[in-house]
Amino acid sequence: MTTKDERLAFLEEMKDVRRIRKPNRADVAAPTELTPGHLVRQLAAVEMKARDLNPLTADIVEPLTAHDVLAWQRPGVQNGVFRKLRLGQYPIEARLDLHRMTVEEARREVFAFINDCMSYGLRSVMILHGKGERNPDGIAQLKSYLAKWLPELDGVLAFHSAQKRHGGTGAVYVMVRKSDRDKQQNREVYGGQ
Repeated sequence: MTTKDERLAFLEEMKDVRRIRKPNRADVAAPTELTPGHLVRQLAAVEMKARDLNPLTADIVEPLTAHDVLAWQRPGVQNGVFRKLRLGQYPIEARLDLHRMTVEEARREVFAFINDCMSYGLRSVMILHGKGERNPDGIAQLKSYLAKWLPELDGVLAFHSAQKRHGGTGAVYVMVRKSDRDKQQNREVYGGQ
């Protein structure tokens, strides 16, 4: 506790002190004028096209109908493995639904989906593309593009139209390649090269 004399001495010393009227804060407002460097960077960002790493092409494809069956396997895929895929005997680890998407949206989603499946070690997945039965021309547009895209992806080993219980010709089973990490893990466990 301070004594009365100490308090009076303090007040005597502080008698000429005046309160600061200006707020004691830093001015953090961003400058409103753009510098020449800022303008150059902004112009370059607008003019520079984003680099598309997606290898899937959106060229003209062979038109398929609602009842066409999709089937493809990369050389080296065993017939027994492809048969199990065709019969839907592998557990479906992930699904991608392309219904109501444009061709460009579907192109981006398929590319990202297959890459994600490889990253997470998913081997047997399904893509729902629809049959296109409502199209007046009878062409299943997304199915046609998907039949072209899947073989273009290195991560796809095989695919086949689904069994009726999984959507029939409106969906496709896809066998995804093992990631390099999973291959290395198999080599370590089973002593391969």
